[in-house]
Amino acid sequence: MELNKLTIKQAHNGLKNKDFSAIELTESVLNKIKSQNNSIHAYLTITEELALSQARKVDKKIQNKEKIGILEGIPVAVKDAILVEGIKCTAGSKILENYIAPYDATVIKKLRKAGAIFVGKTNLDEFTMGASGENSAFGPTKNPHDLERVPGGSSSGSAAAVADNQCIYALGSDTGGSIRQPASMCGIVGLKTTYGRVSRYGLIAHASSLDQIGPITKTPEDARIVFDIIKGKDEFDSTSLAEKRDGQIQEIDIKNLKIGVPKEYFVEGIDPRVEEIVKKTISNYEKAGAKIIEVSLPHTEYALACYYIIMPAEACSNLARYDGIKYGLSIDDDNLLEGYLKTRRQGFGDEVRRRIMLGTYVLSAGYYDAYYLKAQKVRTLIKKDFDKAFEKVDVLMTPTSPVTAFKLGEKTNDPVAMYLSDIYTVSVNLAGLPAISIPCGEINGLPVGLQIIGNQFADEKIIQIAQKL
Repeated sequence: MELNKLTIKQAHNGLKNKDFSAIELTESVLNKIKSQNNSIHAYLTITEELALSQARKVDKKIQNKEKIGILEGIPVAVKDAILVEGIKCTAGSKILENYIAPYDATVIKKLRKAGAIFVGKTNLDEFTMGASGENSAFGPTKNPHDLERVPGGSSSGSAAAVADNQCIYALGSDTGGSIRQPASMCGIVGLKTTYGRVSRYGLIAHASSLDQIGPITKTPEDARIVFDIIKGKDEFDSTSLAEKRDGQIQEIDIKNLKIGVPKEYFVEGIDPRVEEIVKKTISNYEKAGAKIIEVSLPHTEYALACYYIIMPAEACSNLARYDGIKYGLSIDDDNLLEGYLKTRRQGFGDEVRRRIMLGTYVLSAGYYDAYYLKAQKVRTLIKKDFDKAFEKVDVLMTPTSPVTAFKLGEKTNDPVAMYLSDIYTVSVNLAGLPAISIPCGEINGLPVGLQIIGNQFADEKIIQIAQKL
């Protein structure tokens, strides 16, 4: 039995029944990382000593006949934009190449408490900016299904690690599709939670009103297990939300389900084979008794433009802290301003600089009203479209990505073509809604993802519907 191929549920049952030890499970994952990391480049840092010492503690508990939690003894990979105390956290950037995290992110504290085993930090597009995994300052991640193709981004390493069984599950972050899009391209499950349901404390900020941490897993059931552990109010994140519900989540009956299919998501630009597979998957729900209703989200066509104004505006503001003085890369110069400029020039890659320039422009005097303010108004209209749709339907189903994984280097010289990869995912972040991507088929061996979008706080509902598939 290849232990690294297990799901969370299977690994938990195996540990409980003493079929294998936490050390054996961890070593199985570490061996896979060591054999594959040169070719796939999913990991930037491998934390072997930490992982084995954590595994020994779990084995001791099992020997003492103590009860173990669902995530106890199970290896997890963490996107290298989430702080793990004492471990390097680069955000995929030269400017933080030698930065050691001084504290744990809230999600990491929760996973530690749950007994998780941290095997390493995964590669990503620099400062989580990218849709392909090619923008890392430390080299691109490759898609385990085809090493000449991208895994999607920005949680490229986390998705590739799960797809290649280099961990049992992983954490990613999603600003405009950065969990769902690589999950779709790597053929696994990625959950973007309702904004505020998972604390952002300890996540290196990209765009604060859009960022969310979430699980990348092999099954929807595993996504649910991780989400249950990491969710909840956090005093260190004022945007985090307290749980509103008590007791059990209601079991969903597909026969009573109303599924909305937004007509704006099936237009020119989508690969017809992706469209066919996604529509066929939706029809499987119909065969099981669900009602399919065409809905309209009329402001969808403005979502990408709106996102690429709000996101860079927040990003350039968040990136102002990297000045070569407080932390990270520091290049000396007799002149303070020159030292500051040289540090940023050498520390930031092209995509990060592009977004700083875009953000500075849209926030500058004379342009603020014309761009940023207008984009915030459009954001409200996009949210209202979803509100209206959810009056008629329970969930929405769409493709996650308009195409399957494209070749490495294919879109690097055309930022607009690259940005279009996010066309089906950004609206969800602008509206603060939950969405999950699940594999629903393949084209020439390359995975296709179905995206299920829920209303606010319907995270558990969309996971259940994903499980039914």
